[in-house]
Amino acid sequence: MVTNPEVKQQLIDHFGSESFLENGQLNTKHLAKEAFEKGRVKELNAIVHPKLPAAASQEIEEAEAQGYDIFVYEAALLLENLEPGSLDYIVLVLADENHRIERVKQRDNSSEAEIKQRIKKQRNFEKVTDRVDYVIRNNGTLEELEKKAEIIYQSLLPERDT
Repeated sequence: MVTNPEVKQQLIDHFGSESFLENGQLNTKHLAKEAFEKGRVKELNAIVHPKLPAAASQEIEEAEAQGYDIFVYEAALLLENLEPGSLDYIVLVLADENHRIERVKQRDNSSEAEIKQRIKKQRNFEKVTDRVDYVIRNNGTLEELEKKAEIIYQSLLPERDT
C-alpha cells in the first residue's frame, strides 16, 4: 500500500514528511504516534482502507497471470475489507501481547506504555479466528514461524491441484 503514489502523498499531506524515512520506508513509529496518541486513527484508516481491496485484487490478478499457484498477501486490514470468498484461504498470524510489545520495542524503540496504548486501539483479531481457515501462533522464533507456515503451505498444495 505504501508504494502506491496516491497513498504515499496523502500520508505526507495528512501526517507530514516524517511519515517516510530517508530510505523511503514507512516511518511506523511516527504514524503510530500520530494515529494512536493523537487520536487520528480514523484519518489514517480513511487513507488506507479504501485502497486495499483494489490493490489486493490487482496483486492477485498479477500473480495468477504469472502462473503462481499460491499467492500470499499480508494485510492486517484484509479481514475488514475483502469480500467473503475472494480468497481461497485465509491464514491469520497472531502473537500474544508480550511478544508484540517486545517486537515493536525492537523495531522502533517505542516505550511499553506507547505500545500498550496502540494495542488497546487496535482490533482484537482473537475475535475473528472463526472467519479464517488457519491460525498460526507466532510466539516463538522466526524459524518456528517459518516451520508453521511451511506446514500450512504443504497442506494447501494438494488441494490446489484438484
